[in-house]
Amino acid sequence: MKLLKLFPILLLSTILLGDSYAAKKKLSPELEDLFQGPLLDSKGKEVSKDVLAGKTIGLYFSAHWCPPCRGFTPKLVEFRDSNKKDFEVVFVSSDRSPKAHMDYMSGSKMKWYTMPHGSDAANALKKKYEVRGIPYLVIVSPSGKTISKNGRNDVSSNAKGAIKDWKKKS
Repeated sequence: MKLLKLFPILLLSTILLGDSYAAKKKLSPELEDLFQGPLLDSKGKEVSKDVLAGKTIGLYFSAHWCPPCRGFTPKLVEFRDSNKKDFEVVFVSSDRSPKAHMDYMSGSKMKWYTMPHGSDAANALKKKYEVRGIPYLVIVSPSGKTISKNGRNDVSSNAKGAIKDWKKKS
């Protein structure tokens, strides 16, 4: 009987300590270098880049005005939401304005992170990964290594095995 009374306390302690431990994860130095500017949540509020620590990251270059992007985005939303424990998306918008950028995120149910619209940091990522067309999904390991520049195909053709394949390459 005493054990039954202690169980809720033990469960709560585990949850709280687990959250405390997760909050202490730090972004690798390579990812710190990759994300030079601020990181925003899906509401436009600045967040710590440490939210990406320990996860495989998809850098998603896209825009609402782009029909192929509007076709792929729902697939990526579903993929990310199904794998959010191990995988996170950082959106790099090519929309025409900050309002269009954030409207695209909310309208498409993108619950992930983004770089500020038109920022130097966003433009640096476009340049680093030689973005010539969208949608474009680059996959980066938790240590900052580029795993795939063909993430769109990986997600579209192998959604159930993509994370496992990326982890093997990281």
